[in-house]
Amino acid sequence: METILHFFRTYPEMAIFLTIGIGFWLGQLKYKSFSLGTVTSVLLVGVVVGQMDIPIPGPVKSVFFLLFLFSIGYSVGPQFFQSLKSDGIPQVIFACVLCILCLGVTVIIAKILGYNPGETIGLFAGAQTISAVIGVGTDTIGTLGVSESEKQAWLNIIPVCYAVTYIYGTIGSAYILGTLGPKMLGGLEKVKQKTRELEAQMRKGSIEDDPALIDANRPVVFRAYCACSDWFDTQRTVADVEKQMQTLGRRIFVERVRSAGKVVDATPDQIIHKNDELVLSGRRETVIEDESWIGDEVNDPELLTFPVEDIFVMLTQKTAKGKTIRELRRQPFMHGIIIKKVKRTGVELPILANTKLQAGDLLEIVGMANDIKQASPKLGYVDRPTNKTDLIFVGLGILIGGIVGALTIRLGGIPISLSTSGGALISGLFFGWLRTKHPTFGRIPDPAVWIFNNLGLNMFIAVIGITAGPTFLSGIKEMGFIIFFAGILSTSIPLILGIWIGDKIFKFHPAINLGCNAGSRTTTAALGAIQESIESTVPALGYTVTYAVGNTLLILWGVVIVLLLSLIHISEPTRP
Repeated sequence: METILHFFRTYPEMAIFLTIGIGFWLGQLKYKSFSLGTVTSVLLVGVVVGQMDIPIPGPVKSVFFLLFLFSIGYSVGPQFFQSLKSDGIPQVIFACVLCILCLGVTVIIAKILGYNPGETIGLFAGAQTISAVIGVGTDTIGTLGVSESEKQAWLNIIPVCYAVTYIYGTIGSAYILGTLGPKMLGGLEKVKQKTRELEAQMRKGSIEDDPALIDANRPVVFRAYCACSDWFDTQRTVADVEKQMQTLGRRIFVERVRSAGKVVDATPDQIIHKNDELVLSGRRETVIEDESWIGDEVNDPELLTFPVEDIFVMLTQKTAKGKTIRELRRQPFMHGIIIKKVKRTGVELPILANTKLQAGDLLEIVGMANDIKQASPKLGYVDRPTNKTDLIFVGLGILIGGIVGALTIRLGGIPISLSTSGGALISGLFFGWLRTKHPTFGRIPDPAVWIFNNLGLNMFIAVIGITAGPTFLSGIKEMGFIIFFAGILSTSIPLILGIWIGDKIFKFHPAINLGCNAGSRTTTAALGAIQESIESTVPALGYTVTYAVGNTLLILWGVVIVLLLSLIHISEPTRP
């Protein structure tokens, strides 16, 4: 045992990786629909590892936490700034209201129970499932003019309160929004019916009026058919065939034609003779329906061997942004182009005719290489797969944010600043938005963003857990079960009020209302519960804008909580 202790105390970095490995493994385990989640698991494993009393150098957790915050800002920045000047303003205002409710309810409960800044930060981080608040709150506590022993006591209690309240924060949010929420809005069946009506309305008037549009994962196919039906007894052109497809309510294109033994790329005025062979492109379920009036499917390797591209394009051009999917599809340059997916802040949106596109959206499009080449400049910047991250952009972005965050003003003798962590978040927002304006630089591939997000946060949490390990159990005894019930109230009250406010004051559609509440609280698990409950992806339309706002405000509340409690002189806990 002494050998093990000596090893980890000599090489504390190994203790961190031990915590990460076991924590991620435990976080993946599920019992029915319940799981601890990665962050909570890493924290608890860190607490266990921390019983070996392992010293961790301070800068380690700060470096990884700054990477995490910058990447969060980078991810939501485009949507955050876009929401401030679009028709999403009601959702922005709602997100602000709910975030203020989350702050206000938590601070009031903390005031009643006599909690100090550390206890309140832990309560807020766990109940609102915003783990990043731990880091921001920790940085802010470090700037206060109190004794080092008092600071350390506050810092040690944060992970205790967080761990106790996080579990209900996650499960409770999913239950309230996925089960209780629909009941509050008239009942589950009523919400389902209204959602189906909204979907129908958003598809109305479009040639793409078919259920397949709701599922963005339906495959796009290219299949060959013989033009041997009676319909081709009359002379037809490629344009005639595609027009007939539209009449039947299908978005299908003629890509290639074999006529008189010669294979050529299709043009609108090209004549199709009976028994010619055609390559059709579209969603699989719509293409295979067209055999009856065209002719039999044929297996022609030569005809079907041609370059097809499947790429992501970031919307930056005026010809695309602000348009609905129906309006975009009607543009001449979209001929032969099929929209496979639409992603906003990492969330897939339902592909409905009236889904409005915004700057920074990622469109996955499929088509022949020539069609893609013509369409992509009209849409924006081709976001081709790459493993390279612009680390100049990342490094200087975090540095600039840290400098801004370190600037301090004094209010009533209390130093007030965003802290370097808050500065990194703000910098990430700005630089993420900047890349939508100038997408030729600042590339951070999705896998790199994932690493920054998950490894950055969990490295930080692992260090927090290891450091707090020796005092964790005593902290649990000190706080008692009251902290668990405080967490229940801090989680439930804002969400229940949010559902009511979204319905009665903002008049949101029920599905959008639930999505807005999930986004404002940044609870992706709750969004999944809502979509599963009402059997629709429509709530995602209310999630993206509010997620961008909520992720920013809830993290920055870590600064506000500490300063607010300091200003009202809550420094010593008085247990009820």
